[in-house]
Formats: sequence, structure tokens, C-alpha cells
Amino acid sequence: MEYIFAVTQAEPVVAAQDEERPSRALSRRWDLFVLAVSLGIALLVLKQVFWPLAKGNQFYLVIFLGLTLPLVFLCYRPRGRRGDGDDPGPVDWVLAVLALLVGLYPVLPFSGGYDEFLNRVADLSTMDTVAGGILLVLVLEAARRTTGLVLPLVCLAFLAYSYYGGLLPQGWAIAHSGFDFDEIISALYNEQSGFFGVPLDVAATYIVLFAIYGAVLDASGAGKFFVDFSFALFRRSRTAPGRTAATAGFLLGTVSGSSTATTVSLGAVTWPVLREAGYPKEQAGGLLAASGIGAILSPPTLGAAAFIIAEYLETDYLTVLLWAIVPTLLYYLGIVLAVEADARRFGARSVRVDSPSAWKLLLRGGYHFLSLVIIVVFLAMDIPPFSAVVYATGVAAAFGLAARLLGTADRMTAVREWAIGLAKALAVGVRSALPVIAVCAAAGVVTSTITKSGLGQVLTTALVDLARAISSNPTVVLTLTVVFSAVAVLVLGLAVPVTASFIISWVVIGPALADLGVEPAERAMFIFYYAVLSEVTPPTALAAVAAAAITGGSVMKTMWQTWKYTLPAFLVPIAFVLTDNGSALLLQRSTMDVLWVTAVSGLGVAALAVVTGGWLFGPARWPERALCVPAAALLLYLQPVSIAIGVGFVVVAVAVHLLGKARTRETV
Repeated sequence: MEYIFAVTQAEPVVAAQDEERPSRALSRRWDLFVLAVSLGIALLVLKQVFWPLAKGNQFYLVIFLGLTLPLVFLCYRPRGRRGDGDDPGPVDWVLAVLALLVGLYPVLPFSGGYDEFLNRVADLSTMDTVAGGILLVLVLEAARRTTGLVLPLVCLAFLAYSYYGGLLPQGWAIAHSGFDFDEIISALYNEQSGFFGVPLDVAATYIVLFAIYGAVLDASGAGKFFVDFSFALFRRSRTAPGRTAATAGFLLGTVSGSSTATTVSLGAVTWPVLREAGYPKEQAGGLLAASGIGAILSPPTLGAAAFIIAEYLETDYLTVLLWAIVPTLLYYLGIVLAVEADARRFGARSVRVDSPSAWKLLLRGGYHFLSLVIIVVFLAMDIPPFSAVVYATGVAAAFGLAARLLGTADRMTAVREWAIGLAKALAVGVRSALPVIAVCAAAGVVTSTITKSGLGQVLTTALVDLARAISSNPTVVLTLTVVFSAVAVLVLGLAVPVTASFIISWVVIGPALADLGVEPAERAMFIFYYAVLSEVTPPTALAAVAAAAITGGSVMKTMWQTWKYTLPAFLVPIAFVLTDNGSALLLQRSTMDVLWVTAVSGLGVAALAVVTGGWLFGPARWPERALCVPAAALLLYLQPVSIAIGVGFVVVAVAVHLLGKARTRETV
């Protein structure tokens, strides 16, 4: 049986960030209107990179939020299900106009002008307070439409805490004097810790530019090339379909930057091959979802939270990319080992794929990798990431034009089509970033409350005190705090998107880990990975839901299979923070330390793969799988004694397995 594969280009990037509530399928008239407005915003964002607005960055953020927030009400439905019509209704237009007015209010003449507005900090006029209150309601509604009800409810809980904190018994640690409505609105609307804080700053200066880059790269045909190249790499073998899905997921992630979007794009192309190879529906769905999750774990285009890490730690984005290299390798090592085990357990068959050789494809479309290389090279040259990604976008667009010109004799038509496609890609990039923008603005409510009330330090102390109530041993206290923190981030991530989960966890859990001596890089990446991994944790694993919809498998079984594929990744982040050697996984130590720590961690991941995959040199029985559980835990502790004991468990497991195989052969 032959398959000829192609990736559909029907708005994969728009779906990239529509993680919980699908955007509207607008009619042509309103779609063109949104496209025109989005294109204007894209041009403003690109202009800001090279010719910043004279009044400063916060002035730009006010304009950015004022222009993008109205689009949320035009592009997203008030309810998840599509009604009779899918165009904005009168209520949506009223909300959009209100969002435009109150969003831009600080810079409009009737506010007295931007400078005068800033001078009224902590002493807002009645009009200021009314405008700020309306903006608060609109931001929460935008977050609800794009991500669901949970994040707005979390924000409302923090607002209630701000207002009613003075009514709490003063003996409680979380009690404070309470803030009146004017103070709350001033903190959100006029100060830099609220709507216009670090999260929105990152969304407006980094995330939207990378979304535009992904849209332009996708429009140039990179998505189709990456999938075709992945198929050509492995050709015909029984493990080729699984390897292809993992590799294509990694490459497609550079285009979408979203686990759900990558899973959908990947599944549409690779599910027929996995089915033909003999993969059961749930196992195939788990593999697709796990490969999609890798999209926001993998350099050079990590998820949105990675940009916030760089901003919070005041480091460059290239450094964050370097921190992610070894964990990404370990993540995909776990997937590859699971693929190898599954191919043997299910008796997977080789599938013939009709495609050119990898070398021919590389010669024909290898230029799609060039823009990715440019980002990394420019970052290494200390060029700011927002400039580097703009240059990479220009390179991707230029190669897209060259490919069109070489493929036709009608040059004028090719240039016109390219220009139209580029304009659409710029607009699609902005539109795909709308949910993240809404989340970042809403996250300002949480960060502002924690900063103003001092709640973060209270929760930090409570988390550490809980661990100390169980044991006074410093190692046990750190271990328990790390486990409690991991569970807390995972639970929070079940309810809110990755970006919001990271921001909230950073201001609450980050200080607790800092108090126990965990360095900034380790605690930031620990929180980042658990925020991402919450997307594969039942019962709200969205990538798994998307994969189950494609394969037709059981949703819950697909979720558990996804969790099985990604289990090694759940333990590796703990290794970052438990011992000093864990920092080598983030390239924080010497080359030799990095090599041996990576090798030991790889052995730990392999032990976990035996546990979840049920395969060693043949079907693994319960004794060797049971032995591999403590082996993995001890190996990932990354201390000499624990490593030696862990290796001993692995050796015993292998010996038991080989003896069992020998006895089976004798019996046969």
C-alpha cells in the first residue's frame, strides 16, 4: 500500500493557540476586516522592533492591548459551541468597541494624555477608575472566551482576597489590611505589575513575533517539507512509523509552537501510516499527543513561558534555549524507547511510503531549516531575540518568494501571490497570539495581587513549613517541597493554560524553592516543565483529546497512553533541583559533568521506559519492571551512592530478565 503525504495548509497556525475554545469561522467580509486589522497590528509590532515609540515601552503596551483585545471579541465566541451564525453579534461589537476605548484610554486626549495619566498613580480620577474597572471585566471575559472559565475564576478569587483581606482574622498569616476598589484598579491599570506587567510585555515583544515567524514559515511550505522529510529519513522498517511521528512532531513544533496544533497536524498525516503498521488506536493517539507536547519543550521555539523565564531571570533567550537542550534529548529518548518497545509488542509492520529520498528532499527544501539556524546564530551573536526572529522571518519570506519564482514563468503573478500570502501570514500570526495575549493580561491580576499583598511570601513559608512538619532533615525537606511543588503545578495546569500556570507558580512556588537554596535557572525550568507536562495529565490532556478525535480511540485510554509515553519527562525535572549535579542537565557545569550526568539520566529514562513499555530484550515481566522503579528514582537523584545502587538494580533487573528468557526457551 502506498501513501503520498501532504500537510494541509488550512490555518494550522490559527489553531495553534486555540487550546480550549475554537475561534470563529468568520464570513469572508468580516474575515477580511479582521485580517486587515491584524495586519496593521503586525506592522506596528515589527516597527516597534526597529523604531520604538518615543514615550516608552509601557506606552506601547497600552496601544498593543487596546488594539488586540477588541479582536478577541470578534474572533472568539462567547460560548464554545457554534450557533446559527459564526460572525460577531451586536454584543460582541459593543464589547469590542468598549475594549478599544478603555484599552486606549490612557493615551487618548480625554484622559488628559499619557503623561498626565501616569502622574495620577495611586490617585486616579473617577473616569480613570471607571475605565480601569471596565477593562478588568473585559480582560476576564477575553480570558474566558479563549481559555475557559477557570482562569477568570482564579483572578476573581485573588481580587476578592485583595478587597476583603482586611476582614480575615488578623491572626491568620494571609490576612492583610485590605485594599479599596480604587487602589486595586490603580495597581492593575496604572502600575507596571498589573495589566501592563512582564507577562503582557513578553507577549507583545516576543511571543507575537514568534507567532508571526511560525505563520510565515508555515506559509512558505515548511510544514509539508518537515513531515515529508521525516518520512524519508526512516523509510521502511517496523519502527519507522513511530519514529517518523516523533521526528515530525519535533519539526512541526518549530512552526506551530503548540502541542494541540502540532498533534492535529501530525495526526492528519501520520495516523493512516500508524494504523497500517498495526498500532492500536489508543497507543497511536498517545504517541501523537506525546510528540505534539514536544513542540513546546523543544528549542529553538519553546513555548511562550520560556520568554517569560528569560524576562524574569533577566537573561537572554539563547541561554534558556541552551538550558532546554539536554531535557529535550531525554524527553525524546523516552519516546523513542517507547516506540521501539511498542513496535515489538504490537508486532508492528513496515509500511511503504512513496516519497523521494531524504537527500533529494534536503537539496530541494533544506532552506526551510536556514531560518531556524539564523535565530540561533543571531542569538549567539548577542542580537536580541525580537530582532533575530524578525530577520529569520524575512529569510523565510524571501525563500518563499524564490521558490514561487523558480516554479513559474509568470513572475508578476508569483510576486502578487507571494505578497498576498505574506500579508495573510502576518495577520494569522497576530490572530494566533490572541489567546496568549488575553492570558498574559489576566495573569497581571494575580501577579499584582501577590506583589501588593505579600501573599507570595506567606504561601512560600506555608509550603516549606508543611515539609518541615514531616521531617527536619534538610534533604527530606527539599525532596518533599519539590514533590509538593510538582503536584501543585500539575494541578494548577489542569485548569489554566501553560503560560498562566507558569506565571502563577513562579510567584508562589519559585520563592519556596529559592528559600531552600535552589538556583534561579533550576527552579525556573522545573516549574516550566511541570507547567507544560500538566497538558498530558488526565483528565484535561487537550493534546490527547485531539489525538483521540483523529484516531477514533477512547479519550481516557489515549490520555493514559500519552501519560505513559511522557512519564520519564515527569521525573527528569525533579533531578534539576534535588542535588547540585542536577544543574548539569541545564548545562550549568563542566563538559565532563554534563556528559556523565546526561548518561546517568539517560539510563534512568531507559529504566522508566522498561516500566511503562513492558519490554527489555523481550517482554518484561513484573519482577524486572518492579526492579526498574527504584532504579530510575535512584539514578535520577544524581549522587554517587544513589547512582551506584540504581545501577545495581538495573543489573539485577537485566539478569532476572535474561534468566527468565533462558528458562522460557528451555521449556519450549
